[in-house]
Amino acid sequence: MTEASSELPPLGEVQRLPRGRPIGYLMAIGGALFFSVNGSVSKVALDTGMDSTSLVLLRSAGAMACLLALVLVVAPGRLRVRRDEVPLLVLYGVVGIALVQWLYFVAIARLPVGVALLLEFTAPLMVALWARFVQHKVLGRGLWLALALALGGLSLVAQVWQGLTLDLVGALAGLAAAVSLATYFVLGEKAVVDRDTLSLAFWAFVVATAFWSVLNPWWTVPWGDMADQVSLQGALDTVTVPMWALVAWIIVLGTVVPFLLVIGALRHVPATRAGIMGTLEPVLAGLIAYWWLGESLAPVQVVGAVVVLVGVALAQAATSGA
Repeated sequence: MTEASSELPPLGEVQRLPRGRPIGYLMAIGGALFFSVNGSVSKVALDTGMDSTSLVLLRSAGAMACLLALVLVVAPGRLRVRRDEVPLLVLYGVVGIALVQWLYFVAIARLPVGVALLLEFTAPLMVALWARFVQHKVLGRGLWLALALALGGLSLVAQVWQGLTLDLVGALAGLAAAVSLATYFVLGEKAVVDRDTLSLAFWAFVVATAFWSVLNPWWTVPWGDMADQVSLQGALDTVTVPMWALVAWIIVLGTVVPFLLVIGALRHVPATRAGIMGTLEPVLAGLIAYWWLGESLAPVQVVGAVVVLVGVALAQAATSGA
């Protein structure tokens, strides 16, 4: 997370490091890879009996606990919250963390993992549209090309000429997850002006945990199923692990580790470049789900996915100049 030195910088303060260092790209790719594997792990957990609301509650609470331990070690004073920060933190935690996770779980339960992530990753395009029409920033013609590519690519993925081959609820959940993720970016940009990234993430997960604790009380979580041995399905069908191991993976290796890798990458590469590297996630997730779970796309859908990712990359490039 930090460069080796005798004096650590304040939490959340970005060090003046050379931009575009290879370690930054490796960390960004590593984060995308962990998130990609998590898609298939989560789908197995959902397919073997874990409901989406319990899974998002456990993921939020587990991530909250891990981030709390980290912040307490590094800089506990950063946990203080001003009264005027509360509304933003609540909105950020509910929309940007709680809902985006749940909507993503709904999407992957009904769609191929790669397609669900592809829909969610239209969020950077939505952020660019927000910057153009709400913040009135001049983004150039690249935004319109990005929009055309994203819409055209999604129409190929959905195979609209066949009357939409995707599950409607899953597709709507994926697009709603994109809206929530875009909100996460927009609110996060505002929140980090006064608060470091790690403590912001901690409080966001606190809010998300509280939100789902009300909607899905802890006593409704299927605790009795946690010790059950479940098959990893697909290519790993002969391998069985306890349900709690899948949940632990989702919390630690599917949330905390990739999150910290992405934060670490931002110390070495610009946010736009890190974001573009993040578009590897739907590609990697699709490849992993193809090998592991046997999920596949028609050739025209693969072409559509590539077109969408090009559009997303252009949208991020357009936003970076704003």
